[in-house]
Amino acid sequence: MEQLFINIASGIRSGLASAGLPGGANDFILLFLKLGGILVYILVSALWLVYMERKVSAYMQCRVGPNRVGPCGLLQTTADIGKLISKEIIIPRCADKKLFLLGPILIFMPPLAVFAVAPFGKGMVALDLNIGVYYFLAVASLSTVIIWMSGWASNSKYSLIGGMRVVAQMVSYEMPLILSILGVIILAGTLNMSEIIEAQQKVWFIFLQPLGFLIYLIAGVAETNRTPFDLVEGESEIISGPFTEYSGMGFAMFFLAEYANVVLVSVMATTLFLGGWLAPFGLTFIPSWIWFLIKVYIMIFLFMWFRWTYPRIRVDQLMEFGWKVLVPLSIANIFLTGIGTYLYQVMGW
Repeated sequence: MEQLFINIASGIRSGLASAGLPGGANDFILLFLKLGGILVYILVSALWLVYMERKVSAYMQCRVGPNRVGPCGLLQTTADIGKLISKEIIIPRCADKKLFLLGPILIFMPPLAVFAVAPFGKGMVALDLNIGVYYFLAVASLSTVIIWMSGWASNSKYSLIGGMRVVAQMVSYEMPLILSILGVIILAGTLNMSEIIEAQQKVWFIFLQPLGFLIYLIAGVAETNRTPFDLVEGESEIISGPFTEYSGMGFAMFFLAEYANVVLVSVMATTLFLGGWLAPFGLTFIPSWIWFLIKVYIMIFLFMWFRWTYPRIRVDQLMEFGWKVLVPLSIANIFLTGIGTYLYQVMGW
């Protein structure tokens, strides 16, 4: 299957070259097609995950979940999208109209840009950058600015408070998330995503970095604004946070972007800690991209498990846990990883 994708890309490249286009234009068109495929994957995944979460939550609460619209309720999310499309987009009178409408459009740009460096299988990466991890951290953080912009542009006190919580929460938990990844970089000796996966041929980094993986998982839940860290929306306190004034497809875009970010965090966890597309137990007869997706959906299930198990914490508990617990633990993890790497490489232990 991987060879099929490579052959398709080579065929498209050859067809563009035979059309007489310059090499730079060929690469740009091919990259555009790859990003288009990634965008389709993000949208389909977001639609599927809404249905999946409804079924998972129903199972955990001894309910049935969607079962009326389509076979096994599979078209329920599609029906919801149709309902949201038909709703009027209401813009507050004193809102900044341009920024208000721009927010839902831009919210999908950071996930799309970050997925470009994600290796979905062996040789299946749109942009194989040498600074892939740095690129991921830099671009993914732009979502904070977009959500804050949307809350501020709404000209609503509820949206403004929700936007301020975005800045406080997401910036705070970016610190332990970044520090948890440094242990992986020390072990792999590279920032390239594909090379990090190759470095896990003998042992996955989750076994060498269990503390780093746990910190990344907790910080990832907070970064995606999911329970028990969904302080950004906090329905019982500030209605729907920065999205209070959005209706119709405007709200739907933010809602789907949350699931896109869940997929993104799961993809990065798979790449950095779970061996990426590497097959466990020597089961190499299964295509690498299938192994990659299996690991990604295991991570997504963990996110859903957390949401329907733990209650939401207070905002002061959120900040204290991030700065007083996760940050010191992540620094200690870097220190121990550095000592272990030194003893292994220099002392020959």
